[in-house]
Amino acid sequence: MVNAPPKQPTPPKLSKLEGIKERSHHLRHPLIAELQTDARNLPEEAIQILKFHGSYQQDNRDNRAKGQEKDYQFMLRTRSPGGFIPAQLYEALDELSETYGNHTLRATTRQGFQIHGIVKQNLKTVMAAIIHSMGSTLGACGDLNRNVMAPPAPYVNRPDYVYAQEYANRIADLLTPQTGAYYEIWLDGEKFLSAEEHPEVKAARQRNTNGTNLDDDEEPIYGQYYMPRKFKIAVTVPGDNSIDLYTQDVGLVVILDDQDELQGFNVFVGGGMGRTHKKEETFARIADPLGFVAKEDVYDLVKAIVATQRDYGDRQQRRHARMKYLVNDWGIDKFRSVVEQYFGKSVAPSRPLPEFKYEDYLGWHEQGDGQLFLGISIENGRVFDNGKLQLKSALRQITKQYHLPMRLTANHNLIIYNIQPSDKAAIQGILNNAGVLAETEIDPLVRYAMACPALPTCGLAIAESERAIPGIIDRIRALLNKLDLKEEHFVIRMTGCPNGCARPYMAELGFVGIKPTSYQLWLGGSSNQTRLARTFLEVMPIDELEATLEPLLVFFKQKGKTAESFGDFCDRIGFDALRQYSDTYDPATQTGKIASGKARVRHRVNLREDVYSRLKETASAQGKTLTEVASDAIDTYLKNQSQT
Repeated sequence: MVNAPPKQPTPPKLSKLEGIKERSHHLRHPLIAELQTDARNLPEEAIQILKFHGSYQQDNRDNRAKGQEKDYQFMLRTRSPGGFIPAQLYEALDELSETYGNHTLRATTRQGFQIHGIVKQNLKTVMAAIIHSMGSTLGACGDLNRNVMAPPAPYVNRPDYVYAQEYANRIADLLTPQTGAYYEIWLDGEKFLSAEEHPEVKAARQRNTNGTNLDDDEEPIYGQYYMPRKFKIAVTVPGDNSIDLYTQDVGLVVILDDQDELQGFNVFVGGGMGRTHKKEETFARIADPLGFVAKEDVYDLVKAIVATQRDYGDRQQRRHARMKYLVNDWGIDKFRSVVEQYFGKSVAPSRPLPEFKYEDYLGWHEQGDGQLFLGISIENGRVFDNGKLQLKSALRQITKQYHLPMRLTANHNLIIYNIQPSDKAAIQGILNNAGVLAETEIDPLVRYAMACPALPTCGLAIAESERAIPGIIDRIRALLNKLDLKEEHFVIRMTGCPNGCARPYMAELGFVGIKPTSYQLWLGGSSNQTRLARTFLEVMPIDELEATLEPLLVFFKQKGKTAESFGDFCDRIGFDALRQYSDTYDPATQTGKIASGKARVRHRVNLREDVYSRLKETASAQGKTLTEVASDAIDTYLKNQSQT
């Protein structure tokens, strides 16, 4: 017998943001009043509520000047389950970005589009245009369920892919905020819906199973406090890890029978990337298997998981508020038992699954109904016209001429689909003329890299990311060529802060901004994003990139197994061996010593800033590493001391 979970008492001290949500009257106040003022920016409480509507207030940090008002602007993000962007919506987003934004669009790592550079007085105009063009921004940000992800491949003849995209839409609808605030604010009360909800979704939302629903007329699932922090869900098919399954709060994997009929879903819980520098109680985490749920029970189980996090998640410490910490603190068995109390029955054991592989779906493919789809790489997700590359103009021409839908990918690329074979040559010609590279022409380091926007618009950014990664990849490619590793490539991800929007903690080589020109270096993730990376260096000045990576890559060249990826090598060989080899590496001979046992030989010494600067200058002038110059200098000093 599964008992109902006990009602949790309100914590004695809620976080500041919990009070803002409580006072908002379901996401209305003080946003309504503050949008009417002449100020170019919003105050803190309105900013927090605006996030739930799909927008962040930012300022262009390149334009900051002492004594002057910040260059305030707003970013809007679409809520696009499964990455679906109808042609009508893309045309609207493209035009809005030109008229009201900074003339670019940005494909996100969660299958949405962002428009940057909107001023406050134009927010309502832009928001209304998106809604009237079959789009939405509701729930794209804020403490609730974010955009539900699904594999972007539009395989019409693959029932598992059809089910994944179908249920991503249904679960997104199930967990969409029900408050009338969105339409009251942006459409003056007109409730404009682009599609009808599935009747099973409506019934599931209204069904109160063992306390999954609250006594709240507007928000039966969320209540007035919504979730403790953001909540992320993805639906995929066995073997397809195009959506970074293990980084999600909840991951659902479609399970079919031998006749390709849907049986249910394997469920994973407790993934999440965000962390805070120098706060060891915060960490990236990959999801655990929870079990299997039959298709007829999937909505109730999703609600049970949401209710567990809603009622037990930490509302006092926001750094500890994601569901990954609840799963980690309780352990998966206790978490499952509480979910089962809301669910009203036991969760069945997981069904067997194949290994997951990363897919990006670039290039031309048959979609199974005689039509084609085309995956297009968007470097760092930025859609714009720049010199020889005229991607934005090309996509505008294709959309206006052929009215084709799109699906965005979790690797900030896009897929155009429902293409008639007779139109293939013309569409490819448009892209060729615009300088858009085919997938075979893209350097694999670029193809599999991701970076967050960071500076100048993200207020959390410590270091550059989107603007820095092209040069960093060029330097890594030059280093690989120098070391006769021309055919090697690996997954590189970079963020300007530790929040992990580009998921660097799953990369084979991850850069996480920690100072304006320095990054944490993470190593050992897998090429298929199924294993968490680990911190190799706490602080790596970016001008030491080659000196840091060269010994690691030489070691990989010498000791890597056939067909072994760089991430797998780093994980297998171990960080102690990597550090010893790096510390004993001689660039002249390209050799180092290999660690034995578990002894660590790296020793850290703090230097004054002036000494460190002189050390860097000397190392650069002599063509040596910092370790070599410092070791020689200290060795000379100690010898002199012993002789006196």
